[in-house]
Amino acid sequence: MSLIAIHDVPAPAKLNLFLHVVGRRDDGYHLLQSVFMLIDWCDTLHFERRSDGRLQRHDMGAALPADDLCLRAARLLQTRSGTGLGADISIDKRVPWGAGLGGGSSDAASTLRALNRLWDLGWSRARLLALALELGADVPFFVGGRNAWVEGIGERLTPTALPLRGWAVLKPAAVIPTAAVFGSPDLVRDTPAATISDFLADPLGFGHNDLQAPAEAFSSEVTDALELLKARFGHSRMSGSGSAVFAQAGADDVPPQGSLEAMSLPVSWVGRMCQGLAQHPLVDWAV
Repeated sequence: MSLIAIHDVPAPAKLNLFLHVVGRRDDGYHLLQSVFMLIDWCDTLHFERRSDGRLQRHDMGAALPADDLCLRAARLLQTRSGTGLGADISIDKRVPWGAGLGGGSSDAASTLRALNRLWDLGWSRARLLALALELGADVPFFVGGRNAWVEGIGERLTPTALPLRGWAVLKPAAVIPTAAVFGSPDLVRDTPAATISDFLADPLGFGHNDLQAPAEAFSSEVTDALELLKARFGHSRMSGSGSAVFAQAGADDVPPQGSLEAMSLPVSWVGRMCQGLAQHPLVDWAV
């Protein structure tokens, strides 16, 4: 029997445990090396099938842009598959945007996975991955569904087993345009290439984030957040292009919520204790 609705679809965020810029292509895209780790800070999406072919998004919390990545993913899958079906898509947005946590990309990936089921398309993961790359560099990671060593512009993924730890994540109020970070004169673009074995020798301490210095130059809030976490946990690092920062904050168990509450964060900041995930909750939705 065909599905008419799929509810409570998770879209988890990610952390960049490190992020090195190792070069630049002739077309201007930067070449990266990174490790992406899924965490249990999630948006939740709900899908209801429509027979009229229309795609409509309903914001259950904060208002999203009129044509967000989720709708673009739905439209692309609809067009390429040739289906006459549509969908009502409701989003409970919890992962902050402008954070470097991949929230919008994760929403798009969960949309591809869910609509593949809702519309009875039967597309393979490989076919969804090819579509995901057209939507953005981070989307293939979330479709792949496993923590990964990432290279190129984000399209070359090597699944990598990572230690599961607790993480303290802070998102200052500042929203930092990705273009401003990558266009900054402070950005180092020639970090020597590393190998997976280099990373695995010290997976929780390896490397740095080349985008962090440009982000700090753009907003002092990034520096403030980094210093807060370093004072509390002994270290800190920015995720992606910011402005969210994180620190390892426990072994296999999530630390108590009070670990952040005791820090007296500014009212406009968001903080959360998170747990690393071994794999995406929807990893088996396409093979």
